[in-house]
Amino acid sequence: MEEFLFYIDLGLQHVLDFSAYDHILFLAALAIPFTFKSWKKVVLLATVFTIAHCFSLGLSSYQIVTINVELIEFLIPVTILITALFNLFIVKNKKEIQSTKLHMVATTFFGLIHGFGFSNYFKMLMAEEEDKLTPLLGFATGIEMSQLLILICALGLTFLVINVFKVKQWLYVIIASIIVLLITIPMLINTFPL
Repeated sequence: MEEFLFYIDLGLQHVLDFSAYDHILFLAALAIPFTFKSWKKVVLLATVFTIAHCFSLGLSSYQIVTINVELIEFLIPVTILITALFNLFIVKNKKEIQSTKLHMVATTFFGLIHGFGFSNYFKMLMAEEEDKLTPLLGFATGIEMSQLLILICALGLTFLVINVFKVKQWLYVIIASIIVLLITIPMLINTFPL
């Protein structure tokens, strides 16, 4: 049980690490077009992201798949950029996110990428472990808990901006998505594989 709790804590720290804010930025970008009314969709997307994230960690931990680290480090900000651009596309075309199919596919793919991004560190931690399933499940639990916390904060910010400051939702989506893009561009430049 102690080992399981250790990996839950590791999952929490992984997502809530403000010095490596890519995970938080991705979740914020994912939540931007949603409100508390559609919280179930956001939680479903976060859970799909967690499952894909841990699946790629598992593939890497069991040495089934090995991915180029530099490529993954570049693809992580690409996933954030695409998510923010998707938000702008929704607003420009005045589309509601009725169907989460496209979001689900993209979030699954992005979860795989983010999981591979953490896989080298995770493999080092588990080098001495015979049982790899318990750490993976603990880590997944920690990730899911921290993601739910971030999503609640993101939806709370949306609620505050739209209902208290009376900013139109479409305008909030545009402004928030542009802020995410501006934060992401330096990440892209810094990780571009040469």
